[in-house]
Amino acid sequence: MEGRIIDVKGNKLYIEHHNPFEGRPTIVFLHDSLGSVQLWRDFPAKLSEHTGCNVLVYDRLGYGKSDPMPTHVRPVNYMALEAHVLNELLLEIEPDIEDVILFGHSDGGTIALIMAAVYPEWVRAVICEAGHIFVEDVTLKGVYDAWDAYKTSNLPERLQKYHGDKVDTLFKAWTETWTRDDYRGWNIEYLLKDITAPLLFIQGEADEYGTLDQVEKTVTQVSGNAEKYIIPETGHTPHKEVPELVLRKAAEFINNFF
Repeated sequence: MEGRIIDVKGNKLYIEHHNPFEGRPTIVFLHDSLGSVQLWRDFPAKLSEHTGCNVLVYDRLGYGKSDPMPTHVRPVNYMALEAHVLNELLLEIEPDIEDVILFGHSDGGTIALIMAAVYPEWVRAVICEAGHIFVEDVTLKGVYDAWDAYKTSNLPERLQKYHGDKVDTLFKAWTETWTRDDYRGWNIEYLLKDITAPLLFIQGEADEYGTLDQVEKTVTQVSGNAEKYIIPETGHTPHKEVPELVLRKAAEFINNFF
C-alpha cells in the first residue's frame, strides 16, 4: 500500500489507504503503545483479502512516520483525545471512507472502544484485541518489565527502526503515563453502554498486560452484540503470535455482518 501524509489540525500524520473495493467497508487499524504502520506488517492486507474490505492504517502523532509528540507528558484522557483525532482524520479522507470497522490492538483497542462509544455514526463494527478499560496490577508489572528491557537490552535500537529519533519520547509517554499515581483510577467502563456496534474482543489467555476481566467486563456492558475469543497459550499480541487464528476469526466476524 502506498503511503501519504495527511494534515490533521496542524499535525502531519502518515497513512496508508487501500480502497479498491467500491461500496465496501473500510477496516481502520489502530496500533498499540509502541506500534506503527510498519509493525502491522502484512496483517491488514491479509484481512482485506479475507473480507473484501478496504484498509486504512495510520501512525498516531509521535509514532512511525508521523510528526513527533510535542511532549511525553500526557493527560489521563489521552486515549479519548486520540479518538477525536481519528474522527478528524476520517473527516479529512471522506467521501473515500464509508462504513468503518475498527481493529485496534492494546492502546489501539481502547481507542477503538472509545471511538465506537463517542462517534457511533462512523463505526459499524469493532474488533478489540487486548484492549484495556481499567488499570490492573498485571498491566503495571508489564509496563515496568518493558521499562527494564528498554534500559538493559537492544529494545531502543529495535524501535528506532520504526520510529527514528522519536523513540525516547514515545516510550516515556507510555511508561510514565501508565505508572503515574493519577492514572491508577483511569476507567472507561462508563462509556461501554454507548457502544451499539457489534464487538469482537480477542485476547490471549496468557496476556502479560491484562487479565480476562478486561474482556468479561467489556462484553457484558456494551449495548450491541458482543462476543469474545480467548486464545490459549497466547500473550499480548495474538495477531503476531497466532496470525492465522486471528485472521480466521476476524474475517468470520466481519463477513457475518457485511
